[in-house]
Amino acid sequence: MRLLPLALAAVLSPSAFAQAPRLAEPVLRGHLAFLADDLLEGRGTGQRGGALAVRYLETQAAIAGLQPAWPGAADGGYRQKVEIEGSRLLPGSAVSFEVGGQRLAPETGKDIVFGTASGRPDLAFDAPLLFVGYGVAAPEEHWDDYKGVDVKGRMLVMMVNDPQPTAQEPQRFGGQAYTWYGRWMYKFEEAARRGAAGVLLIHTLPSASYPWSVPANGFSRERFHLAGGGNGVEGWLHEGMARRLFAAAGFELDALRAQAERRDFRPVDLKARARVALKSAIRTVEQYNVVGIVPGTDPRLKRQAVVYSAHWDHLGIDEAAPEGGAADARKDRIYNGAIDNASGAAALLAMAAEAAKRPALRTQVFLWPAAEEQGLLGSAAYVRNPVLPLADTAADLNLDSLNFVGLTRDIGVPGAERSSLIETAAVVARNMGLKLAPRVPDLSGAYFRADHFNFAKAGVPAFNVGSAVFSGDGHFEFAHDHAASSEKMVGFKRDYHQVSDEYRASWDLAGMLQQAQFTFNLGYAVANAEAMPRWKRGDPFGNVKR
Repeated sequence: MRLLPLALAAVLSPSAFAQAPRLAEPVLRGHLAFLADDLLEGRGTGQRGGALAVRYLETQAAIAGLQPAWPGAADGGYRQKVEIEGSRLLPGSAVSFEVGGQRLAPETGKDIVFGTASGRPDLAFDAPLLFVGYGVAAPEEHWDDYKGVDVKGRMLVMMVNDPQPTAQEPQRFGGQAYTWYGRWMYKFEEAARRGAAGVLLIHTLPSASYPWSVPANGFSRERFHLAGGGNGVEGWLHEGMARRLFAAAGFELDALRAQAERRDFRPVDLKARARVALKSAIRTVEQYNVVGIVPGTDPRLKRQAVVYSAHWDHLGIDEAAPEGGAADARKDRIYNGAIDNASGAAALLAMAAEAAKRPALRTQVFLWPAAEEQGLLGSAAYVRNPVLPLADTAADLNLDSLNFVGLTRDIGVPGAERSSLIETAAVVARNMGLKLAPRVPDLSGAYFRADHFNFAKAGVPAFNVGSAVFSGDGHFEFAHDHAASSEKMVGFKRDYHQVSDEYRASWDLAGMLQQAQFTFNLGYAVANAEAMPRWKRGDPFGNVKR
């Protein structure tokens, strides 16, 4: 692919690769240990621990020398309000199905999980069930699962992931890789836009890339949305329950899934009805992004920005009261989120302290978004109201779930190939004695699951640096015991979104420091380059034209 002349200039500019300040491991470790401590109660959205995390981050940002993004504000100027709506399902809520003359009552948590994004505390309706394949409408792929069918007021049942590639079309919907159309967020949003009463996604491990416990845990707690525009019901069906439902309706699930792989698929009326009775505790919650800046030194380029981001939130504390007994009282209820994402938040603090000592030509923005675990809500709020215009934002480099097992010989930059950032990243890596990890198919849709994606959707070149802990791009070439290090890295899948994601003082943070230093070096190079990065094929998400 031929680079644009400006992008090539940005890559080759000698000043872009001035040595960035060195990060210190004790600083990173200290922030990580505190942010992941039980005292912060898992940094939950709408919980006390989240408020403590925000207070810590803004205090440390000030100590590091970051300037407030909104100087003169009564709260100190580091906070950006994010208004979201919380919804917690109350006991007695149920979804059942009337099909083939019988009533199916799936067990909540085991067979089905659900909630509401409607903002309504009481929700009761009876709706026909419609299977809509993948629930995708993608003009550029000449694909439409809806085929003009009016789905208003219907409960939609659909599959996760994308239509799969074929021998005739090996790159259909990104080939083996996930696309945005495969993500549950897209499917919920598209169904809501069309007026559906709700959506139930069929879970399988291969299609979702994570076990049933992930949506089960997520829906067992309070869930959050930006207010307005959501579905009446959002949820998941366990594959076993889906098979029972389809069989009772006279259909074979696998046969319908095979039909859904074709462009001529049309929605299938399942001749069944969903009976919904939901009671939810609804509240409006004010959360905060934390934002600090290091102003650029160049009179012209300081009006442009490089953003570093890492979400501060995790899943918080399970506030359900123990049912009784000493064993229940001792149960660990804190989702500490040490790797996901105290690691990234701590790294940004360490980077900020050094950036303030030696500013770059462009302004550097350090962003700790709120409510990432609830659907990238904090970064969505920032993109709507950035410190500097998105058209003047050179890149967003995101850190989420960092390497905790040791030094590597390569670094993962999944998604960088979409823009000229890939060439800059290659030079930065080489200067550090590293190489870029080989590209592999994004089998889990990792590119669409972290805060950088909101920037990319809005036209800013962006990616998640070294996201190799649990995502589909998981490749690290370890500098020492490769087998043992890889086993630890893969083993984190068992801790992902579990109470076991806790900080351990025995961790070798050399690899985490290396990953943070690479990100800082890359951002420093972009901040000092003669021109901003460019998309390889224009803006692939069809938004801001740069």
